Amino acid sequence: MDEDVVRERDARAYEAVHDAADFKELKRRYKNFVVPWTITFMVWYLAYVACNNWARGFMNTEVIGNINVALVFGLLQFVSTFVIAALYGRFANRKLDPLAAGLNAKFKRERRR
Repeated sequence: MDEDVVRERDARAYEAVHDAADFKELKRRYKNFVVPWTITFMVWYLAYVACNNWARGFMNTEVIGNINVALVFGLLQFVSTFVIAALYGRFANRKLDPLAAGLNAKFKRERRR
């Protein structure tokens, strides 16, 4: 098959998927999850950095033995990253993947035309 014909067919298929209401819904759902969680994580991270710079007395407070607030906050950075990743995985499986599968099927149908 001619390469130009394949490109033309692929371009039409991509346009059909891009124009689909499900694609717009997929983008909306993705943004509605990612933007708030990104902002939340960045605020949490910047608060941690700010406290390390300007609230050293608080961050040096011992919690248990030699474990201080700074160490706990640092470990919570890792925990929060994994929690957000797990929440995203669950969200994607329930809300994004079904739409994406439908769009993938639509793309394949359009490509065969």
